[in-house]
Amino acid sequence: MHMDPNAVASRPPVRNANPHADNGPVVRRDPWLILVALAGVAGMFGIVSNTARAQEQPPAGASNLSKKTQNPVSDLTSIPFQFNFYSGGGLQKQTQLVLNVQPVVPIKTVTGFNLVARTVIPFVSIPADSGRRVSGIGDIQEQLYITPSKPGHVIWGVGPVLSFPTATNSLLTTGDFAAGPGLVVLMMPGAWVVGGLVNQLWTYAGPAGSSEVNAFTLQPFINYNFGQGWAISSSPLITANFSAPAHQWTVPWGLGIQKVTAIGTRPVLLALQYYNNVIAPSNAGRNQARMQVNLLYPAAEKR
Repeated sequence: MHMDPNAVASRPPVRNANPHADNGPVVRRDPWLILVALAGVAGMFGIVSNTARAQEQPPAGASNLSKKTQNPVSDLTSIPFQFNFYSGGGLQKQTQLVLNVQPVVPIKTVTGFNLVARTVIPFVSIPADSGRRVSGIGDIQEQLYITPSKPGHVIWGVGPVLSFPTATNSLLTTGDFAAGPGLVVLMMPGAWVVGGLVNQLWTYAGPAGSSEVNAFTLQPFINYNFGQGWAISSSPLITANFSAPAHQWTVPWGLGIQKVTAIGTRPVLLALQYYNNVIAPSNAGRNQARMQVNLLYPAAEKR
């Protein structure tokens, strides 16, 4: 899962700044965007695979490390870079990019529990009218989960989710401070990692006249690990904007592949996924290509 686990944080698509924008010659076409995305990830996989073969030593415990990357509340420190490309649907021949930078830091707290802090910083580029694009930082989200440091068969984490109106462009912000509960539950039987994440955000402060936040997120995930750091995964991000008068739900389906390997001595995760929105607002993109690169910082094993 690409947050997932570190994708918990993959945010829903920002709505088109102008659903009736004209499609001038400067607007990119969907097939080219998808081809560029696929070529980019294929290149990354090829470069890193060649590097790993040249070293003739995969990262120690690659399979175990792969499963940790799929657990949103593991003790693994990581810095994910998640590139989300949206196209089709209400975007028509236009494209939208959301780059989520999502540092994840587990912190030891009271005896028997860890605090997992995940910050989601979205860099967004959306189409506007007359072939223009609007870019900037979106609202930053902080997710905090208390989880047992030695979990049992069922792994869980619970805590607050906070959203701050930090966007650098008025088209990318809600304008409100929002908060709500978050919950993660999963199991890791054998080669599988299966579970889900759910959270709900409500406005608690904001300027008069702003549209209040009432946003629901559900992210089920299922991963199967083949060994040597390879896994197939699906982690669709199901969202609902209950503040919208209609077309509130976004429901995608799809899957992808991931590989834990190393660049030099640094373990990294490379992932590629594709999703199609079977239900979505009329002005939202229909296709999503997700590429992810995670820098991994596993804790030293105790001897």
